[in-house]
Amino acid sequence: MLSLRKDKLLKPAVISIVVCLSVTALCQVAAAQVQPHYKVDPFWPKELPNNWVVGQIGGMAVDSGNHIWVLQRPGSDTPDEISADPSSPRRAMCCFPAPPVLVFDTDGNLLKSWGGPGKGYDWPDVEHGIYVDRTGNVWIGGNGPKDRQVLKFTNDGNFLKQIGHPSKEPANSADTTLLGRPAGLEVDEGAHELYISDGYLNKRVIVFDSETLEFKRMWGGYGNVPNDADPGPYKGKGSAPIDQQFRSPVHCAHISNDGLVYVCDRANDRVQIFTKQGKFLREFFLRPETLEPGTVCDIAFSHDTGQEYLLVADDTNNVIWTLRRSDGTVLGMTGHNGRNAGQFHAIHQLVSDSAGNLYEGEVETGKRVQKFVLVSGK
Repeated sequence: MLSLRKDKLLKPAVISIVVCLSVTALCQVAAAQVQPHYKVDPFWPKELPNNWVVGQIGGMAVDSGNHIWVLQRPGSDTPDEISADPSSPRRAMCCFPAPPVLVFDTDGNLLKSWGGPGKGYDWPDVEHGIYVDRTGNVWIGGNGPKDRQVLKFTNDGNFLKQIGHPSKEPANSADTTLLGRPAGLEVDEGAHELYISDGYLNKRVIVFDSETLEFKRMWGGYGNVPNDADPGPYKGKGSAPIDQQFRSPVHCAHISNDGLVYVCDRANDRVQIFTKQGKFLREFFLRPETLEPGTVCDIAFSHDTGQEYLLVADDTNNVIWTLRRSDGTVLGMTGHNGRNAGQFHAIHQLVSDSAGNLYEGEVETGKRVQKFVLVSGK
């Protein structure tokens, strides 16, 4: 009798455990299916005209028409890469340096190109950061040793305005008239504000009026007043006190649909999240044992309305991480170090189009752009 009673008690419990385990497994499968997964398009972009070759990719952006803007660095081309150019001693058949600004459609066709030094403005020595606002104006920065400026052009490359100017002055995050080798740009269209991640010399996010170019506000790590003191080499989380300031470079500042500002504190292996007024909210560390150059080089949001996921370009481990935006949990990764299609060498830029496809650009000797098609998930 005792045995029968035990069986009657145990069977419902076993069934409950099995049901719970099954539901958990189904939830895990559902989560894996919902999060975005990508496949490289090895034929994007198409071959460039005019025997052109691209150098390091200093910036990328996607405009409201789903055109992919690439800011590349002709100055990074080596003589063997531009052997047809008069500057090369080789006098070979290929190639010539492409213009700094290249615009592609989602099929990889080149639509237009322009850029470079001109009269009335200070083109950067080392191109870094590009953004196209809703009206089609194009913003460009640079991180060369003297690049302390951001330029504003029309869609076809006619100069409009400039913030700052080239300078050899030391870092000074208190100076609102000069930038500090700015890394990234983004416009808050509703507020008419330009956010600059500033940068490789300064250690701040700085905001200007995008129409008048008047200074509005700025902040450092944790919303503190910016401080340019050199913290020394990053030693990994747990090996030293957590930095209370950004570490150079402050590599990106992107605004989510719900109005939060996500800042790439690259060398500190972290994303810091703020209100638009610079109030610190929270932070995510991403593989914080990784040493410089760091794990958080650029960020793209998933294309669902709630932007449930963050896609993070990691130029040290050479992967694209998928994070849950609400808490920074790592859910997966795309790619790894290498030279083949779908692999990365010094992934530097990351953007997404309205369909959720990703486009990345590489520096150092990577010198290429790639497209990753969204094949499942958000």
